[in-house]
Amino acid sequence: MRELRDFLSQAKAAVGLDGEVSVLLAGDATIRTLNRNFRKQDKATDVLSFPVDEFHGDVPRQAGDLAISLDTAQKQAEEHGHSLQVEMKILMLHGLLHLAGYDHETDKGRMARKESELRKELDLPLGLIQRSKKPTSAREAAKKIAVAAGRGRQG
Repeated sequence: MRELRDFLSQAKAAVGLDGEVSVLLAGDATIRTLNRNFRKQDKATDVLSFPVDEFHGDVPRQAGDLAISLDTAQKQAEEHGHSLQVEMKILMLHGLLHLAGYDHETDKGRMARKESELRKELDLPLGLIQRSKKPTSAREAAKKIAVAAGRGRQG
């Protein structure tokens, strides 16, 4: 746990994020509930970010909260051949970038470039954005080839 706490501090500094960050480690069921309630998506996911836009009075500055699914993180770690600890770091970095205002769904590659740069700086393997553009298994690669050749279907 200490290694993850230290990484969180290092990654926050690398991202340029000020303020406290809370991290919830939960199972898929909890993450699914949060995703449904806050993003209107009724499915589990790996990491959710909840930025804090304002703070009041003498309360220490809050950057926001991260919620990470340990179930999904474990599956992804196995798929990509690294430890759960490494996957947690990848998810933390991705979430911190969202807390800092990056949004890979709308920023035309800005977050992907930043994540790639920080991954190298923090000695991490492929990040979430880069992985989503690459097949994660031989089976998935074969499926994509079949679809491209007109022999299969997506979905």
